[in-house]
Amino acid sequence: MKEILNHLFEHKTLSKDQAREVLVNVAAGHYNQSQISSFLTVYMMRSITVAELEGFRNALLDLCHRVDLDAYNPMDLCGTGGDGKDTFNISTLSSVVVAAAGVPVAKHGNYGVSSSCGSSNVLEALGIKFTTDTDALTRSMDKYNICFLHAPLFHPAMKSVGPIRRDLGVKTFFNMLGPMVNPAFPKRQMVGVFSLELARMYGYLYQQQPEVQYSIIHTMDGYDEVSLTSPFKIISDNREAQYDADTLGLPHLKHEQIKGGDDVAASAKLFMDVLQGNCTEAQTAVVSANAGMALHTARPELAPQDAVALAKETLASGKAYSLFYKLINDKAAVVA
Repeated sequence: MKEILNHLFEHKTLSKDQAREVLVNVAAGHYNQSQISSFLTVYMMRSITVAELEGFRNALLDLCHRVDLDAYNPMDLCGTGGDGKDTFNISTLSSVVVAAAGVPVAKHGNYGVSSSCGSSNVLEALGIKFTTDTDALTRSMDKYNICFLHAPLFHPAMKSVGPIRRDLGVKTFFNMLGPMVNPAFPKRQMVGVFSLELARMYGYLYQQQPEVQYSIIHTMDGYDEVSLTSPFKIISDNREAQYDADTLGLPHLKHEQIKGGDDVAASAKLFMDVLQGNCTEAQTAVVSANAGMALHTARPELAPQDAVALAKETLASGKAYSLFYKLINDKAAVVA
C-alpha cells in the first residue's frame, strides 16, 4: 500500500487493473485501517477516473457472493448516497411500490454512512432480517415480488471498510460503487448519482453492458434521485433527456418537504406513513416520481407520465402497503 499511496500522492492515477488489485487486497485484509483511510481520503480530494471506478467495480463483482435471481428478471432501484441532502428513504419506498405494481425487485442497500438512516437501517427497524440464503431470497421473490440484499453480507470488501466509512462519516468512492455492484446482477436498473460528472461516467460503463436496461438519474440541484426540486437528467440505454415535475404531472417541491427523519425510529415511522397514505402530498409525489421512472425503465412502452400515474395509483390503492405489511409480518420467512 505504501507504494500505491506514494503514487497517488504524486497526483498520478491508477489503471483499471491496479484499482482492482487494491480492492482485492483490501478484502483480503492486507492493509491496516490507517492505510485504508488514507487511500479513501485521496478520492475525497480529487475526482475518480473512469478506469479507477471500473477497476473498483470489477473487484467487488469478482469477489461478491452472487445470488441467482435471473428467473425473476428483477430490477434494482439504488442511489449512490453522498448527495448531502438527507432525504427520507425514497428509493426503498419506491422499490416496494414498483414490486406492488408488478415488476420484480432485488433491492441492494446498506446502512447509512453520510446520511442519518440508510436503506438497511430503516428495513431492519421494520423487521426485515437480512440473509444471503438463496432459498429464502427466492421465497421472498415468489411471495412478495421483492427481496432485500444487504451489501456487507454480499461484499467482503465493503464489510471490511464499513467501520472506517462510519468513522469518516462522509461519502467515499464506495458510495459511487453501490448501485453498480448488486450481487444479483440485475438486467434492469435505475440508479441515482450525486453529480452530473458521475452520471457521465456511469453512462460510459453501462454502455458496455448491452444486455442491461438502465436509467441513470441526477437532479440538477444535486440529488441522487428525482427530487422534484429542479429539472433532472436521465441517461438511459436508449436516450438522454431532461425532465421536470411538470413533465411528470407532479408538483414542484422544496427541499424541506422531502427531508428524512431525525433518527432511525422517525425514519421507519415516516416509511410506513407514506405506504399507508398518512403523509404529505409532497412525500407521495416524490415516491411516485421515482417509482414511476423505475417502471418506465423496466417497461419502456409506458410513457413517463403514465408510469408515474401507475405508481401513484399503486400507493393510493394500498397495494404497496399491503405487500410490505404481509412481508414484515410473515413469521415463516427468513427474510421478513
